[in-house]
Amino acid sequence: MGSTEDLEYPQIIVQYSNGFLISKVMFTACELGVFDLLLESGKPLSSDAIAAHLGANTIGMERLLDACVGLKLLTVEMTQEGALYRNTEISNTYLTKSSPKSQYHIMMYYSNTVYLCWQYLADAVREGRNQYERAFGISSKDPFGAMYRSDEEMLKFMAGQNSVWSICGRDVLAAFDLSPFTQIYDLGGGGGALARECVSLYPNSTVTIYDLPKVVQVAKEQFVSPEEHQIAFHEGDFFNDSIPEAELYILSKILHDWDDDKCKQLLAKVYKACKPGGGVLLVESLLNEDKSGPVETQLYSMNMLVQTEGKERTAAEYSRLLEAAGFGVIQVKRTGKLYDAVLGRK
Repeated sequence: MGSTEDLEYPQIIVQYSNGFLISKVMFTACELGVFDLLLESGKPLSSDAIAAHLGANTIGMERLLDACVGLKLLTVEMTQEGALYRNTEISNTYLTKSSPKSQYHIMMYYSNTVYLCWQYLADAVREGRNQYERAFGISSKDPFGAMYRSDEEMLKFMAGQNSVWSICGRDVLAAFDLSPFTQIYDLGGGGGALARECVSLYPNSTVTIYDLPKVVQVAKEQFVSPEEHQIAFHEGDFFNDSIPEAELYILSKILHDWDDDKCKQLLAKVYKACKPGGGVLLVESLLNEDKSGPVETQLYSMNMLVQTEGKERTAAEYSRLLEAAGFGVIQVKRTGKLYDAVLGRK
């Protein structure tokens, strides 16, 4: 047997234990507006100038900036006047609010909401249920009632989901040729980013976002303009209310919120409403069949434990849920990105 020094565990343990610290550095720089300021300035700035602009302590800001350099989110240039910082291309693209591919909103949702639930991960594992009660002092029996516990929280969640689809939406919608489907319902479509990608990719389609009344109201006010004529809305609770007839139903990151019984209940309603020859598109992050990865999906499944009633699944597990509802000719496409696509036909 080799000695402890021969093992690789020190490096990997340090890397994993620093994961929380790394993410909080990135979240904090976003929250304080570091990346936005450097983009707007059009030139590199000193730590003193950045601190002054953002109303921060100069010592604290310098340490934050240096950590961002170490994480390759910023670059630094040493001059006679001192260190000057600028954004990397990654930061300009994904961490500034004004970028079309900005991930700012999902990061703020993780920083201010998700992480608070994750503090109670051990309790979630012991109990097998979400942790809204401990994290926020509210009932955990209705996950979306807890998730949408205030207008501010709902807006943060919707903006975060929109930012995800701004970089992942086209991959999943192009996984299959959806052009034969012109009448599409996006169940739980929220802020409409996926619907927008859909009508852009398939200009002959119309997409109706089916969501809770308060979600639809915010989507109309904040995210979808009246000029976007190919996008419509339907207010309702798809578990308790009827689902209108359509050619295709999109369930993006919906089934992973619920246990198998709830998924079967919803898919049975979708199958009944679906036109003959129509189908359902599931957009989810798929686990390997042996559950060995991908690690991102495994972590998402842990997040489902602390925040919802559901879990991430394998392609075979989703296929069985579709088959139980009556869908056949099931196809699976892995995109190589964060989310994959499963298409079932009626």
